[in-house]
Amino acid sequence: MAQSAQDAGPGIADQVRGFILENLLFTDDRSAIDDDESLLDKGIIDSTGIMEVIMFIEERFGIQVRDEEMIPENLDSVSNIAAYVARKTGA
Repeated sequence: MAQSAQDAGPGIADQVRGFILENLLFTDDRSAIDDDESLLDKGIIDSTGIMEVIMFIEERFGIQVRDEEMIPENLDSVSNIAAYVARKTGA
């Protein structure tokens, strides 16, 4: 079962959500995405958007996303991304 964004460490989910809202949805309306909804299924991000998210988390959190880690279980929702970052950073 996926770890919730709240359990993933304070601030990680907020930073990820903020990046997606500002850079991919061009809004500051926090209700525009739910932490657990699929970003791909909802059409919020595409393959280019995934690369932008990966670059963001690598730069912001100082982690390296390996090719084999580029899977929906890690990157398809705010919750999944936050949990992935928390695992990688030990947060």
